[in-house]
Amino acid sequence: MSKIYAGARLRRLREERGMSQAELARVLGISPSYLNQMEHDSRPLTVPVLLRLTEAFGVDPGFFSERDTSRLMADLRETLAGEITASRVSATDLAELASRMPTVAQVLLDLSRRSHLLAERLAGATDARDTDPAAPRSPHSPHEEIRDFFYRRQNYLHDTDLAAEELAREIGVRPGDVLRVLTARLTDHHGVRLTGESGDRLHHYDEPTRSLHLSARLRPGQRAFRMATQLALLEHRDELDRRAAEDFEPGTPTHALARIGIANYFAAALILPYTAFHTAAEEARYDIELLTDHHGLGYETVCHRLSTLQRPRLRGVPFSFVRVDRAGNMSKRQSATGFHFSRAGGTCPLWNVYEAFAAPGRIHVQIAEMPDGQRYLWTARAVTRHRGGWGEPGKTFAIGLGCEIRHAHRLVYSDGLDLTTTSAATPIGMGCRVCERLDCPQRRTAPRPTPADRPEHQHLRAVPRDRSHDLTHGLP
Repeated sequence: MSKIYAGARLRRLREERGMSQAELARVLGISPSYLNQMEHDSRPLTVPVLLRLTEAFGVDPGFFSERDTSRLMADLRETLAGEITASRVSATDLAELASRMPTVAQVLLDLSRRSHLLAERLAGATDARDTDPAAPRSPHSPHEEIRDFFYRRQNYLHDTDLAAEELAREIGVRPGDVLRVLTARLTDHHGVRLTGESGDRLHHYDEPTRSLHLSARLRPGQRAFRMATQLALLEHRDELDRRAAEDFEPGTPTHALARIGIANYFAAALILPYTAFHTAAEEARYDIELLTDHHGLGYETVCHRLSTLQRPRLRGVPFSFVRVDRAGNMSKRQSATGFHFSRAGGTCPLWNVYEAFAAPGRIHVQIAEMPDGQRYLWTARAVTRHRGGWGEPGKTFAIGLGCEIRHAHRLVYSDGLDLTTTSAATPIGMGCRVCERLDCPQRRTAPRPTPADRPEHQHLRAVPRDRSHDLTHGLP
């Protein structure tokens, strides 16, 4: 086992818990001076100390490993690409910054993103338009802020999940009987009347009449999710406000979006209660199709819930989840791993999520390797939603679910694969505009230019407005 120097993360964990060095030293059974040396990277974390930390605080051992910095490293490389090239900052320098001073690294990212945002606004004020469809989105869009909200929590909200599981236990949620118990709770406990609705709207709640209108086009699993979301809004309004206010100012658009995202999280945790679903997932070795059949829910819904199983002392496999259309637009992306989704637009054409469109209904499996050497096992399947009658176009998405290769043996999809060598892995990247693989045969555009090779005025590049319809963390 290599030595682990994680002083910054250890200090951050202690400060987040409001503990002094003396208090934490007592918990770990070591002297305060020894703890002080570990926090300043004069000594590495020993195995006994690491085990006590994971037990006392319920954190994954990976919290202290270098893997914990992979997302931060990727953000630094992407956001500061021009500055890094101009100042000759090496990958080693970035790794040192991300590992030893993650808070400082995050401040640099925030400052850089604010600078980009001001440049975008200036470009808009001067009508300096750029129609490049691959140009990066605003790094401060509400969509990205909500996604970061969940990423910082490893895509798991402990109190919300516990509250949903308690309600599921109270009302008797179980596979095959979800719609009935949700209907009973809404009508008997809240006086809500359920009605059908035609037209384009899938659901609508009318407060004055206490009527929940649900489209006849919704499948049973979709109806259950929307009913569960409405229950969250009715029964846990204050809790939703409090959780959203942890990161966002009440009354702001991002607070409202976060509130909806948390309500959607609650809904998923209500119709798929954590303990029972975790048990079923482990027994099935994360066979998604077996889980969809057992719970009577959609493929996307089950995949999304699998990406949230990070309860301390009862963790599932940490997954990344993504929903992509044929054009490469990501309408959903969440991660409990270090996998980095590019903020700069576009995804890798060698990723197996695109192969899924060629054979809908079949699960495609891929071992993928990122430029930093990290390998992942990805599953992907295309799903289609039909709007109704003959001639009405449907929507087709590829649903991807991936985990780090060190967890792959726990998945049924790893059977027969070589998980030990890199030769079996497909080299992929975060998207052509930021990918470091310059010799890739599928590269469709040159890397994003740096200040040294672009016109002086190009730093005022205008970014197209984000028109993504998926504003929340919610399931379909």
